[in-house]
Amino acid sequence: MFKKILIANRGEIACRIIKSARRMGIKTVAVYSEADRDAVHVAMADEAVLIGPPAAAQSYLLIDKIIDACKQTGAEAVHPGYGFLSEREAFPVALAKNGIVFIGPNPKAIAAMGDKIESKKAAAAAKVSTVPGYLGEIADSIQAMKIADEIGYPVMIKASAGGGGKGMRIAWSREEVKEGFDLSRSEAKSSFGDDRMFVEKFIVNPRHIEIQVLGDKHGNVVYLGERECSIQRRNQKVVEEAPSPLLDERTRKAMGEQAVALARAVGYDSAGTVEFVAGQDRSFFFLEMNTRLQVEHPVTEMITGIDLVEQMIKVAAGEKLPFAQKDIKLSGWAVESRIYAEDPYRNFLPSIGRLVKYRPPAEGVADGVTVRNDTGVEEGGEISMYYDPMIAKLVTHAPTRAQAIQAQAEALDAFCIDGIQHNIPFLTSLMQHPRWREGNLSTGFIKEEYPDGFIPRPPAGEEQEVMAAVSACIDHLNNARRRHIDQQMTGKPVAFAKRRVVRLGDTEVRLDVAGGDGQPVQVTLVGKDGAPGRTFEVNSTWAPGDSVWHGRIGDRVASVQVRPALNGYNLAYRGVHAIARVYTEREAALAALMPVKAAADTSKLLLCPMPGLVKAIHVEQGQDVKAGDTLAVVEAMKMENVLRAERDGVVKIINAKAGDSLAVDAVILEFV
Repeated sequence: MFKKILIANRGEIACRIIKSARRMGIKTVAVYSEADRDAVHVAMADEAVLIGPPAAAQSYLLIDKIIDACKQTGAEAVHPGYGFLSEREAFPVALAKNGIVFIGPNPKAIAAMGDKIESKKAAAAAKVSTVPGYLGEIADSIQAMKIADEIGYPVMIKASAGGGGKGMRIAWSREEVKEGFDLSRSEAKSSFGDDRMFVEKFIVNPRHIEIQVLGDKHGNVVYLGERECSIQRRNQKVVEEAPSPLLDERTRKAMGEQAVALARAVGYDSAGTVEFVAGQDRSFFFLEMNTRLQVEHPVTEMITGIDLVEQMIKVAAGEKLPFAQKDIKLSGWAVESRIYAEDPYRNFLPSIGRLVKYRPPAEGVADGVTVRNDTGVEEGGEISMYYDPMIAKLVTHAPTRAQAIQAQAEALDAFCIDGIQHNIPFLTSLMQHPRWREGNLSTGFIKEEYPDGFIPRPPAGEEQEVMAAVSACIDHLNNARRRHIDQQMTGKPVAFAKRRVVRLGDTEVRLDVAGGDGQPVQVTLVGKDGAPGRTFEVNSTWAPGDSVWHGRIGDRVASVQVRPALNGYNLAYRGVHAIARVYTEREAALAALMPVKAAADTSKLLLCPMPGLVKAIHVEQGQDVKAGDTLAVVEAMKMENVLRAERDGVVKIINAKAGDSLAVDAVILEFV
């Protein structure tokens, strides 16, 4: 076994690999760019080596820098994680020339499977069912349009070296093929250094299901069940689960055996993933093979009890797999949510900045439920514009799917992040979605269920009751604490009103609050006519300054995000967000008379929707533009975002140029 390995990656996956290496008694070496000097993975590793400037092309993607770091530290092997050099055939070849072991598949397998065009040819030869498409390299958008016309719309445009949703677009017409091909090619070039593209038929209403395979250097290959990865946005996975609610044992076995046959055909000898697009009728077609560890590997680890990173290291050291196919048993259900630095209220555009607060839910096992959080950040750390926007992967495991989803919902409610925008509000809302809970999924789920983007629903029913009770109890606690301030004026004690009116957006909840001051708080709901309704007890250890209210409301356990707001509290619970203002009845009557402040008019401005780099300005001063015309392209976190005109107009002033770095809401253009 190796004594020391180097991790040629960063962030949560580098931390994940270090954890397994530690358990195995293996020393670790981290590499880092100047932007990652204070990163968590650097502190976790036994040694760390600086390899260059922030841009990945000048640091994490440079093979020579990685090899120099190995020589400098005496690392015997390299784990590439995912992304960066993990599927670059030249990387293991260069390592081997320098006597360094690659913890991953052999170069021939990477060449055959890592290239999406070649992998489809290999799959067809191995009699694996494949999606109709053009398997050759496409020269330009004109050829792409001709091929798309022959295949039939819609089509999927993909980068041959792609992954993680980069360099990938769906096109429903010739015009979309032309624009999508050029944009995808540009993204592929900047993300992978490889702009080869191909086109294939897009299966309507599909599901994305993948099979985890694991092989060794002695010819043994097994499959470890499947993962459902259909909840995607812009071709980027958002939520994954294992197993899939679609598959039965027969389909699982058929997909697994095809995946193993393909792996054997190319002599695969590490952890890898064979991805399929599946119809709702359980038909399936080979999509691609990822010759590396997948982002979503934790859900497979949870249902199989197998540490995939550990197995990769052992296989690379020449050990045989310690189990056969008959030994693989699936137990329970696991759900993973990817927590991204992005603004769900601005169509999920990237967000960067400092993590003023980062407090994930407690990890561990309780009552048969496991909570796991794979992360590479810490409170006070910075989310930069140079890398992927992932903050963490929150995983829950339970005996059933319903229990795993409920555990995930509760863990997300308790996950506190401040300082940047993040997608937890969307994820918590998704966990309550009836269609998700039913398992009626497709890759179009988010687009179909959130056609206008994520718009948080107003509190209603149980959410309204919980948020009103929490805000009233917090207000009651604060009043009780004021009673104990010393040096107060003598005289008649202040009497606090029992009745509270909680305004949540446009609705009001009336309730009576009593008790507290070390005892449970008694809350009684009050009808519009003033008649008392149901009474329940509220228990919590919340103290002023806590960002999350944990407690029991009647017979319900709840976690509610709490932030201070003027005369109230900013609350978030189960995807519902509201400003809760707590009044006495007299205060509520007066507050209703206050004028509402109107928002500033920005209809004649093009604002930068996220922090990013201006790639191009497509208009000139004085130019007439029509609704839908491209105005500018802004790049953030390796994704190019096209900004279009919302209505007809005339460009008055251009405030930015290509190459400018802009903050969110910076004015790019002004219109007459």
